[in-house]
Amino acid sequence: MPELWLPGAEIHDLGDHAPTDQQYPPKAIAHITWDRNATAAAPQDWCSYEDLVGYFTGSGSGAAPHLVWDPFSGRTAQLFPADSRSKSLLSPAQSPTRTNRAGRVVIQIEAVFFPYCRYQGGVYPRLVDTPCAGWDRIHAWISSWGVPDIWPMGRPTDFSGNRDERIWEAAGGWYAHAHVPYNDHTDPGSWPDLLIGPGSPNIPPPQQSEPARYQVSINGLPYGYGAQGYQVTVVGRALVSHGFGDHYQSGPGPNWTDADTENYADYQGSLGYSGQAADGIPGESSLRRLLGYLPAQRTVSVSHLLAAAGTDPGAAQGHLTYPAEVAMVEQALVDEGLLDQRWVDGSFGTRTVSAYAAWQRRCGYEGGAADGIPGQASLHQLGAAHGFAVTD
Repeated sequence: MPELWLPGAEIHDLGDHAPTDQQYPPKAIAHITWDRNATAAAPQDWCSYEDLVGYFTGSGSGAAPHLVWDPFSGRTAQLFPADSRSKSLLSPAQSPTRTNRAGRVVIQIEAVFFPYCRYQGGVYPRLVDTPCAGWDRIHAWISSWGVPDIWPMGRPTDFSGNRDERIWEAAGGWYAHAHVPYNDHTDPGSWPDLLIGPGSPNIPPPQQSEPARYQVSINGLPYGYGAQGYQVTVVGRALVSHGFGDHYQSGPGPNWTDADTENYADYQGSLGYSGQAADGIPGESSLRRLLGYLPAQRTVSVSHLLAAAGTDPGAAQGHLTYPAEVAMVEQALVDEGLLDQRWVDGSFGTRTVSAYAAWQRRCGYEGGAADGIPGQASLHQLGAAHGFAVTD
């Protein structure tokens, strides 16, 4: 099955997922945000990507697309998984289809753009006049969902409407907002070519001269340049253990640097990703493949660890009960010199039990009180030393 989430996208899952209507062929819908009205004689400053993501995750969530795409930097936020409907199309009661659902997928992309926007001193009349950074990554991902590289009602070249209900119901492919029946918007006006990658035929692909320097949030934790926290150390050590540590000079640590990005890009390349999908910024799928779980906020529950310690050792190899919390404890035990890094796998198996027993003895416990099963006091001591909170 293709990836539900665009690799490398910033995930802002709005929840409220809903299935599409599978009797229709797969579609992708092209939009621009058109948040300001400008002209050639009176251009206006571009409205930032951050502002538009904030709008669609806040007061504008009722009209949110799947993707919010910055064509200048390539940053992309995803708000719904590919197999859910999103909400950027009008779907009035008189419409024969539920327009936001009328396909095996109906993936909607909002490019953060309006005609004659002014960005870093330049004025851009059409979307295809921008660098269209990141377009190749978006296009490849949408193609993986079976959306064919055709415009059943014609590739958009201006802001005129062209709507045909019969074509809409019968043909899969790419549609402009201006093509969707029972809608009145005429965007996007232009769209990157579906066959040549980023940009229009006259615009060369953007050149990336330095490592990617943006962040994503996965499971509530930041990754990418400038991110800080235990999860950064976990990723760096996992990269080294998998043979992707060549760019480190002093070893991985809790602050994400260009070396982390370059090593992660090498790892993404080993998975078959390319282009901006292999820019060194984690996506949920690649991160899960690297670690076997997704790190979580720095809180562990005593009851969860007791359940894991009571279940994992006797279960099949690699059984995971509360992997994110267990991995935090395991990493702390590694940092105490009591467990080998390779056993930070989220499973509270026999090696973790032995390591925790050693920690209990270090805390002064003896005999049955040092059995490797976490208790409140010893866990609080470990958390205080390694920066995580403990709950019941």
